[in-house]
Amino acid sequence: MLEKPDHPHPDDPGSDRADLARAVARQSAGRRRVVVAAVAFLAAVVTAACGTANASTPGTDRVGAAGVVQKGGHAGHGTPSAETDDDNDDNDDNAQDAQETADEDGEKNNAANNAKNNGNNANNANNNGNNGNNADGEDDGDKPNNGLDVLGRDCKNSDLPEHTGFQIAPACVDTAFGEVAAADKSPALLITDAPREVKVGDSFTLKVSTRNLVRDRFLGAAAGGYYLESSFLNDDGLQRGHFHTACRMLPSLDEAPDSSPDPEFFLATQDNKGGADTDTVDVEVTGMPKSGTAQCTSWAGDGSHRIPMMQRANQTPAVDSVRITVK
Repeated sequence: MLEKPDHPHPDDPGSDRADLARAVARQSAGRRRVVVAAVAFLAAVVTAACGTANASTPGTDRVGAAGVVQKGGHAGHGTPSAETDDDNDDNDDNAQDAQETADEDGEKNNAANNAKNNGNNANNANNNGNNGNNADGEDDGDKPNNGLDVLGRDCKNSDLPEHTGFQIAPACVDTAFGEVAAADKSPALLITDAPREVKVGDSFTLKVSTRNLVRDRFLGAAAGGYYLESSFLNDDGLQRGHFHTACRMLPSLDEAPDSSPDPEFFLATQDNKGGADTDTVDVEVTGMPKSGTAQCTSWAGDGSHRIPMMQRANQTPAVDSVRITVK
């Protein structure tokens, strides 16, 4: 009895089919190795390209290892899937590790960027707030309104009605301040003589001395000239205007009085005199109506009755007061 051979005879057609199957298997394995190599090569190229783009382009998303992209940006460059052999499993593990690393780094970067952006937004809000406060101011160098928080420099933001030149209030005066004299030409005023005591109803005289005040300008307040005109100087740089004198009875010497009632006496002096030198004006005051303490005050005014401005904040304005006992 013939034994069946362990291997087919070379001339046997079955042997040819086996050889062909082994050749095809070897070719398929070779193709899989080529695919795996190609995938690894493409992953390296994409990683380098995306890393370069990330470094050179501000604001692009961070790219992790093995071409894995963190949160968009270059998402089209993800690693192609290749699951033909064990090498691909290793690549998947590496990709997963890279993804986790990228996620962790991305979260850190995002937190830092968010903190930075929040700080920038806060600074922008502060700047916008400052710009809104200084919108009506003029620039002095690089600092609007000298860097101060100014409420306003005109009546644009006021809810009050515009002042009309008559003695009304509350209102907003939009008249410009006007001209201010140099410190050595600022107006000055002093009551140089006044009685200590007077009787009820008796008239008396106040002597008022002025300096650097040209008493040639007066717009009647009752006629609508109150706070209507800006301040102006003459050709010598002296204040043009006048001075006022008023006397009132003080209800108490322990607290500031109410300024709303009319005084017992008022007079504006515009006599077309005065100048750089001192001169004295006699002001005749009618009698006080009752006993007590009278306060008599004289103060300089520009053409529209404001106390003249001064070059410096620490200068004393042109105003003086005396107290007189009325019996």
